[in-house]
Amino acid sequence: MKTVTTAPYQDQKPGTSGLRKKVPVFAQENYVENFIQSIFDSLEGFEGQTLVIGGDGRYYNREVIQKAIKMAAASGFGKVMVGQGGILSTPAASNIIRKYKAFGGIILSASHNPGGPTEDFGIKYNIGNGGPAPEKITDAIFARSKVIDTYKIADVADIDLDQVGSFDVAGMEVEVTDPVADYAELMEKLFDFPSIRALIASGFNVVIDSMGAVTGPYAREILENRLGAPEGSVRNAVPLPDFGGHHPDPNLVHAKELYDDVMSESGPHFGAASDGDGDRNMVVGKGMFVTPSDSLAIIAANATAAPGYAKGIAGIARSMPTSAAADRVAEKLGIGMYETPTGWKFFGNLLDAGKVTVCGEESFGTGSDHVREKDGLWAVLFWLNILAARNESVAEIVRKHWAEYGRNYYSRHDYEEVDSDAANALVAALREKLATLPGQSFGALKVASADDFAYHDPVDGSVSKNQGVRILFEGGSRVVFRLSGTGTSGATIRVYVERYEPDPSRHNIETQEALADLIAVADEISELKKRSGRDAPTVIT
Repeated sequence: MKTVTTAPYQDQKPGTSGLRKKVPVFAQENYVENFIQSIFDSLEGFEGQTLVIGGDGRYYNREVIQKAIKMAAASGFGKVMVGQGGILSTPAASNIIRKYKAFGGIILSASHNPGGPTEDFGIKYNIGNGGPAPEKITDAIFARSKVIDTYKIADVADIDLDQVGSFDVAGMEVEVTDPVADYAELMEKLFDFPSIRALIASGFNVVIDSMGAVTGPYAREILENRLGAPEGSVRNAVPLPDFGGHHPDPNLVHAKELYDDVMSESGPHFGAASDGDGDRNMVVGKGMFVTPSDSLAIIAANATAAPGYAKGIAGIARSMPTSAAADRVAEKLGIGMYETPTGWKFFGNLLDAGKVTVCGEESFGTGSDHVREKDGLWAVLFWLNILAARNESVAEIVRKHWAEYGRNYYSRHDYEEVDSDAANALVAALREKLATLPGQSFGALKVASADDFAYHDPVDGSVSKNQGVRILFEGGSRVVFRLSGTGTSGATIRVYVERYEPDPSRHNIETQEALADLIAVADEISELKKRSGRDAPTVIT
């Protein structure tokens, strides 16, 4: 063991899901070591306990895992569990933490951001319930990182991450484990695999695009090996350090090839895509793209079709920017509905307290109480279970849902890598206008209320302020403005636009057309194009 003198960095503030920077930033002298030691210095009671370590296979993943293992040994952990090849999807890591009662875990990922020598990397700490560390811990980590002057590390050789088995690192056990087995076993308990297998055997064609990222091995084992889909049903299935050049964000821009294939006459009946670390999903059926907000609502409404949820669900939680489609399901089922800030960590208390069973975010994240992370492959399997149970197409299921509950037209406009000062000035100007907006009319739209969303956690009483500017109009329409915490350069301004339409005869309007007046008003109120210097969004989802 050795103690190394270091100097602090002042930029190691975790965002909504850990610390994310470009690889060259993480590659600076002691940058990784400082942050990992700051994590350990902010925790108590882990002597002799188990730490889970894994990542999404992106560039720099293996190097950081070796450092983390040696530092865990020097700090007094009794055991480290690490995925073979350094691979663990984020939901699989959450499952392992929970199943083996680990103290916590270090997950190496920048989620849906690109990978490569000059692209993105990330480090996130998850606590013993399997979920992302709450703000009190991430705040402590940041505070420690600003003053850290030494770190501890075992001065030993690297271990062979590709060999399943047990190793000794300076007296600490390291178990290199099959990253897929425990997760696949859990999915088989939650879903009706025989029915899904029969659906696929009947000729129902399913394709999953893993985008050169972490879900490839998981999807191959489950979809092809256990559910009988033909070999090759999982595309881009090998996790690569640069994701094969893909931008591993499963949306209509970056997964357009899959979308076009499903929409073609001869394409598959059902398509899905997942992101870099396996916690997000995109679902598309013949003739129907399913928005993440609608997906959450439809999963909740059909939850009892899956064996793991046959007794019904306790409640639903969604992030504030996510559409209110799930609210209408919760109301009909007579269960709790919780609106939280963006960031999966906010669902953890609700899940642990048994207040909710399913959760979702508009940013292509859906999950349940089976782990404490969103779970892309879980959502895909849930859809296949629903399709098998109802014997209807994706389009039929979605349209029948709209007919019963009404349709929430919804879109998110992202303005990426905007100058940070300009983005912050835009939000500050919006906040100054909030008190004067209610009662104002913009064409046919009249503002009912406007605020900067604050969340009061019903479990621990904590308050999270400044979580997004909301402008709500009479009749249920709204626009929301947020600065994203998941990028690594500049600022991303997200604008969320939503209109509720109860009339089934008006459920087939093109989404951007249905929202056109709201989009125009959003720009008028925020001066978005003028302040950002952009004529159009970078990405529309």
